[in-house]
Amino acid sequence: MASPSVEVVEKSDNKIVVKFTSIPRQYVNSLRRLAVSEVPTLAIDDVVILENSSVMHDEAVAHRLGLIPLRTDPGRFVMPHECDCGSTLGCAKCRVLLVLDSEATDKTKVVTSGEMKSEDEMVKPVSKDIPIIALAPSQKLKFEAYARLGTGKQHAKWQPTSAAVVKDGKDDSEIILVLESNGALTAEEILKESMERMQSKIKNFKQVVGSLKIPKSA
Repeated sequence: MASPSVEVVEKSDNKIVVKFTSIPRQYVNSLRRLAVSEVPTLAIDDVVILENSSVMHDEAVAHRLGLIPLRTDPGRFVMPHECDCGSTLGCAKCRVLLVLDSEATDKTKVVTSGEMKSEDEMVKPVSKDIPIIALAPSQKLKFEAYARLGTGKQHAKWQPTSAAVVKDGKDDSEIILVLESNGALTAEEILKESMERMQSKIKNFKQVVGSLKIPKSA
């Protein structure tokens, strides 16, 4: 059997393909699951509607905003429950404010993610062309939206992946992991964060097992 190895077969900002050789499938699948459910990203979690004269309810607008992927800088922000600000509103370390003020004048207007203005230059929608709502003439939409870190196991809007697949290689010793990003993080960043979380879980498990007191048999 070949020695255990890992090889990056393909890499771009949006996709990474990694070949694992002589490594148990369950470890590779664990990386896939961690990539989907435990790698944190920013997503809009709270919306204050200041004005909405469109035909869409406020709740539907807020739902759409939550599903817009936001570019996230790994390690720059902390999870809300871990922040020392102790505020439900959050602070610069655990939340980012994005605002929008849009109005249709003499014709129908499609409001897109590119009209959202962020207080943080780094944190913004991954695309300027994501449609939010269509406004008829004289209709207006104005809101404040707060983005916070979260994980996919809390809600799908925090998942950094658009695809995460484990498949067989050319023989029984090879396993292929394919990760595709939604743009919040690069595919490489997702993989690295997944590996760090796996390493942390293994370390914690080892400590727990090491602390067990097993009674001696008679």
